[in-house]
Amino acid sequence: MTPLAPAKPDATLVKAVDAARAALSEQVPAADVGEHLGHEVEVEAERVVTHLFECVRAGYAGWRWAVTVARAPRQKEVTVNEVVLLPGGDAIVAPTWVPYSQRLQPGDLSPGDLLPVEDEDPRLVPTYLVGDDPLGPDDVAQVKQVASELYLGRVRTLSVEGRDLAAERWYDGDGGPESPLARSAPASCTTCGFLVRLAGPLSETFGVCANGNANDDGRVVSFDHGCGAHSEVKLSRRNQPAAAPEHAFDSMSTGDYESF
Repeated sequence: MTPLAPAKPDATLVKAVDAARAALSEQVPAADVGEHLGHEVEVEAERVVTHLFECVRAGYAGWRWAVTVARAPRQKEVTVNEVVLLPGGDAIVAPTWVPYSQRLQPGDLSPGDLLPVEDEDPRLVPTYLVGDDPLGPDDVAQVKQVASELYLGRVRTLSVEGRDLAAERWYDGDGGPESPLARSAPASCTTCGFLVRLAGPLSETFGVCANGNANDDGRVVSFDHGCGAHSEVKLSRRNQPAAAPEHAFDSMSTGDYESF
């Protein structure tokens, strides 16, 4: 797609600094308006220019007053379209809003907290379908009863996308091969006796650590993860603790034996 060529600035609108300042003074106190910072030409509109003025209001450092002016074809009179306050490059602005469901991190939920999952969550797919024909509440209840008897009690199960997202998250996290713990490990989890393998497609890459002395006990780890609590770790002879000496009894007389 070819980018739009910059519009030719309208000389009358570019010179309308005083008119723009006058319109701004009608909206905000004159003490909040500083120097004229220049103008911007609207790309997609002819005879439209925005004049920028410094905002000196307390708490708004780096912000700019923007006054957009326009002129009709074959008319010399300048009209004001809008007056707004916009952040500049150095302005302090609030961070981009993120929905609460995306801000939550593992461990944020407290006892009693509820985190509903959307009906159309792509990470889940229906375990079974009730059919295309419209069913009443009793019919749906019967379908659920049959599904429960067939051990299909879960209404939804993990989709391929949900599985791939979990695998990517686990592999890139603390249980993957790039964590500081894994980088300094003497061996990988794939040869560790404490590794409990998963079932299903994820079993090809992940397992669960069952070593109560390890940092990852009870957590999902990749086969190429590792830690210092590997089941086959052995200390070198020089690093092994010294053996305790045998007990010895040293006495100058046989009378000391009577105290034992």
